[in-house]
Amino acid sequence: MSLVTAVCRVDRLLPDRGTIGITAIDKRPVDGPVRVRPLGLYADVQADRKHHGGEDQAVYAYADEDAAFFEEQLDRPIAPGLFGENLRTSALDVTGAVTGERWRIGETLLLEVTIPRIPCGTFARRMGIDQWVKRFAAEGRPGAYLRVLKSGPVAAGDPVVVVERPAHGVTIGELFAGLSPERAQAVLDEAGGRALAPKVLREVTKALARNTAGVGSAGVRSAGVGSAGVSPAR
Repeated sequence: MSLVTAVCRVDRLLPDRGTIGITAIDKRPVDGPVRVRPLGLYADVQADRKHHGGEDQAVYAYADEDAAFFEEQLDRPIAPGLFGENLRTSALDVTGAVTGERWRIGETLLLEVTIPRIPCGTFARRMGIDQWVKRFAAEGRPGAYLRVLKSGPVAAGDPVVVVERPAHGVTIGELFAGLSPERAQAVLDEAGGRALAPKVLREVTKALARNTAGVGSAGVRSAGVGSAGVSPAR
């Protein structure tokens, strides 16, 4: 059974050398249920709202299994919240989640998977590891952002049920690695009259535009870490 193993929100704002001067990446587990609304968890914040937060990035989920991978690679604990996630999950392939798939958590909360997390400079400074952004990106375990379709509480131990999964099959991992024009078109074709999350539509449109321009499909990873730069803060 897929479960939420920890619910994390900001513990305190920390000084940061980025352009904002502070960061809210210091997420830590909390006890008991936390209300989740369209802009995220109750009492959680983002310092840099230009690059973080908003309805399409209301909740950030990361898998226990991917955290365990990095624990082995780095020979250090990856406690829930260290990567800035709001939800830590188990027995749920977050990187393999399909963009647009919907998760029912507990009895009420309904979330929709949108886009992968793009590692930023604040994340690198938090980890204190040389070339961390490149290293994290290279492993292809980014975690997923979700938008809130129906508000509700979430607590550690809540079951996570995938109640809907688009047939196009485009995963968070594919978005992170870079969509081919064919895969981007598949997302658009299946959407039909249903509105895509704006940030998903943006990435799909970018993939199609690169093909039209003859640039190829460098993907979300290079767009986020290469040309768009490193998002400076959370």
